[in-house]
Amino acid sequence: MAWHLCQQRLFGPVLISRIDSVSSTASTNDDVAAMARSGAEEGYWLRADRQSGGRGRLGRNWQSPVGNLYASTLIRLRPDDPPAPSLAFVAAVAAHKVLLPLAGERALQLKWPNDLLLDGGKCTGILLERESDVVVLGMGVNLAHAPDIPCRKTASFADVGTVVEPAALMPELASAFAAMLECWRADGLPAILKQWEVRAHSRGAELSVSLGPDEKLVGRFGGLAADGALLLELADGSLREIRAADVEIVRERS
Repeated sequence: MAWHLCQQRLFGPVLISRIDSVSSTASTNDDVAAMARSGAEEGYWLRADRQSGGRGRLGRNWQSPVGNLYASTLIRLRPDDPPAPSLAFVAAVAAHKVLLPLAGERALQLKWPNDLLLDGGKCTGILLERESDVVVLGMGVNLAHAPDIPCRKTASFADVGTVVEPAALMPELASAFAAMLECWRADGLPAILKQWEVRAHSRGAELSVSLGPDEKLVGRFGGLAADGALLLELADGSLREIRAADVEIVRERS
């Protein structure tokens, strides 16, 4: 029931406080964090044509050529909100809803914990950074360019013949995120996780999980725990809960 309510609310009117755009900045996440400290309201978005200091998870460099989308927003946490890290699932589902029509006949798939894959190549990343009761959520979408990253496949929507300007996509993305945020609060995390799973790698997919430079596990995707942790089924049949790791899809379930 909650899942259907989420879907219905997505198409209703959603208030977004403001969307600003700049030609260049070091990091939209840093700028929005500063805005939050100055009292900016939840729902504020900042989009940049380019970033000189964009970053992804674990402080990795996020290449930011003109033509891709780089945007950040802020969420002011409430006492009864679900766990803040689960906002990554909220953003992933919202992004998938908006970007799926751009994929054409190609597969667009969510990958734990916070990536979108286009034909198996990373096309979208999500970064959460928390300061007190504020979460700054950044998103990068490869619309025009797929950066070269060693040992990692990347993709852009231009690769599949879709041309879209970042500024044109921004209102739809902000609205979809606002609707899914409402769902997260009203119906709880389980409703979001259901929507995430139907858009993700299939249960039984073989995954390679890097927990650190010297620890790697291989197993099968067993779904998500109640808090969004990845359940990895190991060769001996046991389940391991993974809450922080780099994950690669080795093989989908045959």
